[in-house]
Amino acid sequence: MEDIIRDWGYLALFLYSFGGGFVGLVVAGVLSYSGDLNIYISILVAGISNFLGDQFLFFIARKNKNYAKDMMKKYGRKIALAHLMMRKYGSFVVFVQKYIYGIKTLVPLAMGLTKYSAMKFSVYNAFATLIWACIIGYASFTAGEYVLSLGDDFKYIGLAIIVVILLSISYVFKKIEKK
Repeated sequence: MEDIIRDWGYLALFLYSFGGGFVGLVVAGVLSYSGDLNIYISILVAGISNFLGDQFLFFIARKNKNYAKDMMKKYGRKIALAHLMMRKYGSFVVFVQKYIYGIKTLVPLAMGLTKYSAMKFSVYNAFATLIWACIIGYASFTAGEYVLSLGDDFKYIGLAIIVVILLSISYVFKKIEKK
């Protein structure tokens, strides 16, 4: 199994991080702690992919507004939340959106539909991605010992606890989104 992770882990992380990457980077951090991956390469791969993914979404919306609007039709409430965040926080929303499940991919699309500067978005996105990748990557690497000990001590119970925590966080964000 370790050979598969070492051979394909970075590619899987790159592909997963193109659309989001939070969970992928956490898993890569834990695997880096266990010695299966390198934390610096994991942070770099996830960061580059995440940056490129957000740029891709921004420019899809900028160059093909009708297609972007069609993509976002079923996410009316989330788009409204993204626009409210853009009005309230301005450019800072590029940093905030990296950490909010559910609107991470919609903010670049929404910003691409507006007259927001592409250069400004690229610069803020680069800094936001760098900070996001370093914080999440290092935090998951640091928590690697704890996460792996949960697996050793509780086997499937530890995994179930992690799943319940992630589902609870998702539920809280959905509640916040409805307000």
